[in-house]
Amino acid sequence: MELRHLRYFVAVAETGSLTVAAEQRLFTSQPSLSRQIRDLEDQVGVQLFSRSARGVELTAAGKAFLDHARLALAQVDAAAEAARRAALPERKVFALGFLTGQEMTWLPRAMQVLRDELPNIDVTVSSYYSPDLADALARGKLDLGFLRAEPGFDLEYRVVSRERLIVLMPSDHRLAGREAIRAQDFVGEPFVMASNKARVLHEVIEGYLREHGVQLAPEHTVDNLAMAMSLVASTRGLALMPEYANNLLPWSVVSRPLDGEAPIVDLVVGYNRANTSPTLKLFLSRLDELTTPAGA
Repeated sequence: MELRHLRYFVAVAETGSLTVAAEQRLFTSQPSLSRQIRDLEDQVGVQLFSRSARGVELTAAGKAFLDHARLALAQVDAAAEAARRAALPERKVFALGFLTGQEMTWLPRAMQVLRDELPNIDVTVSSYYSPDLADALARGKLDLGFLRAEPGFDLEYRVVSRERLIVLMPSDHRLAGREAIRAQDFVGEPFVMASNKARVLHEVIEGYLREHGVQLAPEHTVDNLAMAMSLVASTRGLALMPEYANNLLPWSVVSRPLDGEAPIVDLVVGYNRANTSPTLKLFLSRLDELTTPAGA
């Protein structure tokens, strides 16, 4: 079994399609990728994917294999990154990552925590989807991330914020006149759902709908908030998103609270416990400052 087998397997698992994985992630031919997956299944000794006209899905064995494959790849990448850093002249760089959209709130606070160190360090900032941030932390490419508590990664998480879910809808939607939206109000409306890429949010939404006995077939699934708002406006649908969406709403989309107790999704800071950065240690020691409102 070679590393390329694991990379190919993870790409197919995340895209749900041999064709998409081959053309957009791996830049190889679909027949070649199919052969590599078959070779991997032969070596493991079990079927990792079930195949149909709609694409491929992980079997129970494949789901068990996926977390271990991700961890193995992350460890290899982290080892390579450590070697590259050791070969470079010593310099202090602190790499921050943010769940896209959250940097508007949390970057100023993070920089305030680091204010005494700023003359001595270079701070890099990037924004990604939450699973990509977790992956970058595991591989040693980020020192600290503001993300969801993604399962399947060997990371430490500390909660910094708890966000209620709110309902997004077109500004002229018939439900926009309501003070609060019930779960049953989603029935019969186009529904825009967080995709499995945003799996923490996806599971929170599914749990809320299940708790209220509402079954919905999403018309669209989205990976990020910008895409959700675009589809809400263009399809006249409804979406459940974390309340930080209120910071980014265009004129064509409004939000309303949920009736009753709204489900909660946590925002955390995540880091790799193997990271020995003194700046990370300092940041974590002053984490309380991050969640203390200005002037408090």
